[in-house]
Amino acid sequence: MKKTLLAAVSISVAAFAYANTPPSDSSELVNQQCKISAEAVSTLKGLRYGNTSIRKDVSTLINASLKTPENRDLAQKTLNLMVDDKSVDVRSLEGKYCS
Repeated sequence: MKKTLLAAVSISVAAFAYANTPPSDSSELVNQQCKISAEAVSTLKGLRYGNTSIRKDVSTLINASLKTPENRDLAQKTLNLMVDDKSVDVRSLEGKYCS
């Protein structure tokens, strides 16, 4: 009985600690999101989507994948720069904004 109670308390403490950790994004995830944004912007520009539509659609992807507000804001600013850039090439956009 003591062992079961101790195990339950340990699991509860671990779950509470995990639940209270602030959300974070790994640098790899942020970099991957930048590359996905570049790919999406390039594709949508090629399909002659309007800038507002591109911003809205890619912004939805960013908000779904990044947890921290700071990373979301940075990704949104980068997205705006990509959309305003004259380049349509994925590699060019990645090279300028994802390094």
